[in-house]
Amino acid sequence: MCGIFGYVGSGKSVDIILDGLERLSYRGYDSAGIAGVKDGKLVFCKEAGKLPVLEKELNRINLTDLSVGIGHTRWSTHGIPNKVNAHPQFDSKHTLALVHNGIIENHDTLRKGLQKQGVKFVSDTDTEVIAQLIASFYQKDILQAVQKAVPLLEGAFAIALVHQDYPDQVIAIARHSPLVIGIGDHESFVASDFHAFASRTREVIFLSDGEIAIVEANKVQILDAKMNQIDKKSEKMEGLFEDANKGNFEHYTLKEIHYQPQAIRNALEARCAEEYGSASFEEVNFDMNELQSVERIIILACGTSYHAGLIGASMLEDLARIPVQVEISSEFRYKNPIIPFGTLVIAISQSGETADTLAAVREVKAKGFKVLSLCNVPSSSIVRESDATLFLRAGPEIGVCSTKAFTSQVVVLALFTVLMARMRHMSKKEGQEFLHALQKLPDQVQLILNQSTYIEALAKKYAKYDNFFFIGRRYMLPTSLEGALKLKEISYINANGYAAGEMKHGPIALLSPECPVVAACANKSTFTKMLSNLTEVKSRQAPLIVISENGERAEKLKDIADDLICVPETIDELATVPTTVVMQLLAYYIAKERGADIDQPRNLAKSVTVE
Repeated sequence: MCGIFGYVGSGKSVDIILDGLERLSYRGYDSAGIAGVKDGKLVFCKEAGKLPVLEKELNRINLTDLSVGIGHTRWSTHGIPNKVNAHPQFDSKHTLALVHNGIIENHDTLRKGLQKQGVKFVSDTDTEVIAQLIASFYQKDILQAVQKAVPLLEGAFAIALVHQDYPDQVIAIARHSPLVIGIGDHESFVASDFHAFASRTREVIFLSDGEIAIVEANKVQILDAKMNQIDKKSEKMEGLFEDANKGNFEHYTLKEIHYQPQAIRNALEARCAEEYGSASFEEVNFDMNELQSVERIIILACGTSYHAGLIGASMLEDLARIPVQVEISSEFRYKNPIIPFGTLVIAISQSGETADTLAAVREVKAKGFKVLSLCNVPSSSIVRESDATLFLRAGPEIGVCSTKAFTSQVVVLALFTVLMARMRHMSKKEGQEFLHALQKLPDQVQLILNQSTYIEALAKKYAKYDNFFFIGRRYMLPTSLEGALKLKEISYINANGYAAGEMKHGPIALLSPECPVVAACANKSTFTKMLSNLTEVKSRQAPLIVISENGERAEKLKDIADDLICVPETIDELATVPTTVVMQLLAYYIAKERGADIDQPRNLAKSVTVE
């Protein structure tokens, strides 16, 4: 994986492919390459590192226009990130070039079989196995070779390939991995993300599982797995698609942290039914009786979205009195889960392409249950496969570590909680009070952002440490998990989120003057117990950074905290939002002080499309 782009047309192909790859680069990658057909021969250029390295080499070898071309930004799964393992991969004769997202689970078996036939491999990738396998079946008919090879592949994948005997075609194949065709004016595109070519066309065809596309400049044919032609209509992507740029900010991540007041306003817009003390979602086509009959909820998510799910579960149980089970998607589908009648499944994914969550959604759908998704990308796979979607409206999130998407997820889950609670036990007055607290969040987050200079100074003080604990109770526990994740993601510091009351059951042994502790104390209901936990931390001489609400509680913490960061007062259910923004800024400035690659941290990808 990570970003596929293909082009056929009369435009400046190499420039168009590079532009497409640049638009996909937010997904994270460690190498990049381009291949295509020129004057009847297959030509290519690929390099380890970022796109400027590839572009420099393209200029050096003077590779400009291709009659057809494919490109890829690779995030390593098989083989270290180097020039040989970079995509595209080739057959032994260098007549076929192929790029690929996903994982071929039986690649080792296929590789050994091909080696017995005398095929010599040059890379460690599962992608080269696909190229060599297709080439082994090639008898002057590329489609026939693809037809024979694809059924032998196990796993989820998206593939784009070119062959020198077909200088006007890109072949695209999808199985449980996103791939979209763009239809332009005498030009066509293949990409793993529609936004890669959104500036040139909005007319698209999304490939479904098992479908194969023959893409030419003026024609696109779609075939099913049995090679029967499908009459598949294109669709028009509507709405505004931001041309992402950093503006006046040094990093996308910082820009997205500072965008959160507006992102929260977007999430709330036209969804607060204040007259009734409830929430409304125009995009949800569920019958209200269906939501009233929900007896249990399962939330499926990974990473940051999982932390948002934990917060949403607590809100739903506290306020709507509905039992909620939160599952890590990658574990859920292997559990043979028991899903009782009356269960609503909620899937959370910023990109809508998270492979583990998508696989879990398909598992649930196969059992006959409805899925409500929370997502930020309208055209994504999870959105298309869900029964209904609550959109985050956060705008494109480019930084690999999620910031504005997380707080938007929490806000949308809070709105959904009000909707479900008002159908049950919550009074109109209680609903109105909750909505008022939600509507204050944008200004409260801005007050945190106004403290950036102070938080940056603290970050410089603590950037030298290599181990951190983040601790909290109740709503502050998943908040602490998220804070620790942000720090480890972008600064490469070993940071652990932990329940404050559990520290004495083992982890306290790790505390020392060399291990700072960030304590989330913004929940009123657990404040007294947190004070006791902080005393335990302080007695081990660990430096203590405390995040607390302004006022009386902050005064009580001044003597025990080495450093205190105050957040505006809100209800316990929503205190995670301002607290998280503090943690985001702290992680950002520590990473900056340590010289880390903040927007594209090593080894990470924005859209995790492999299981």
